[in-house]
Amino acid sequence: MKRYYVGFGVLALNLMLFNGTAFSAADDYDPVSGEPKCTNCHTPDRRYSTDYTRDETCAECHGPGLSDKYVEIDGRFRAPDGAKEVNEYVAANEKKAAPKKETSAKGMALIPAGEFTMGSNEWWPKSQPEHQRMVEAFYLDGYEVTNQRYKAFVDATGYPAPDHWKEGKIPQGKGDHPVVYVTWTDADAFCRWEGKRLPSEAEWEKASRGKDKRTFPWGDKFSKDRGNTPQLGHEDTMPVGSFENGKSPYGIYDMAGNAFEWTDSWFKPYPGNTHSDENYGEKYKVLKGGSWYDCTTYKCGISAPNYNRIFFHPSTKNNNFGFRCAKDK
Repeated sequence: MKRYYVGFGVLALNLMLFNGTAFSAADDYDPVSGEPKCTNCHTPDRRYSTDYTRDETCAECHGPGLSDKYVEIDGRFRAPDGAKEVNEYVAANEKKAAPKKETSAKGMALIPAGEFTMGSNEWWPKSQPEHQRMVEAFYLDGYEVTNQRYKAFVDATGYPAPDHWKEGKIPQGKGDHPVVYVTWTDADAFCRWEGKRLPSEAEWEKASRGKDKRTFPWGDKFSKDRGNTPQLGHEDTMPVGSFENGKSPYGIYDMAGNAFEWTDSWFKPYPGNTHSDENYGEKYKVLKGGSWYDCTTYKCGISAPNYNRIFFHPSTKNNNFGFRCAKDK
């Protein structure tokens, strides 16, 4: 199963087997697949956590500036001189995604204005400190954007279909599954086409967490039977809305598991955060919500808590990144 990663975070470490060849400074990526050669480090007996505890031997591949070294377009990693190609790709596809003339809040939940508790003092440093955050009222999709919904966008605009759609067709039996292999740019273009937008990180967390500071959308106690998380053992996406008992306080489905969800927010420190991180800034976008896959194998902990946040380059796409849209009230 192929997964593409650009940038890094708590989930960026994944066991990737590419032609059994080691990644090296002299030969950075495979000339055929365009993918980094990672198996020299990512062997069963060398499973590193990449969140703030990186071994110095990992810096060559996972150190600062990975997204400057590689960018990814349609499943291929590009060298620095590929930046022009990235910009041209984004510009061309934005032109194809002209917005609809009308929009509505059908299928969306109203999230009322007000303060809520964001972050946690008992989680990774990037999610600290726990603090109060104010958000204005907004609407959020009750379900993750599905393959079928995304296909309407592709058909109407000529926008490129996800890479794994053979001949532009949705994989059999997955019309009601969340669309995956979409970059932040793809997600942003889709939401704008529907007359909506991507939610901010704070909006997303309030919609999942509510006002009572809950750890998971359904409450404070984890349950593998309330979402499509790795602990469920399904090992793939599932139809959206499969867990009636896993809804958020506002009736929103799949906010813990199924697919990680792009937000519109850059990965920046929370107010009062004193942890130094070279990745902060307008370089990586935040994703929320956990997915059917996470780095539990690498002892990074489960990804389902509402306050968990990961960060990836906007051009990243893989089989567990999706999204949902928001709309101003």
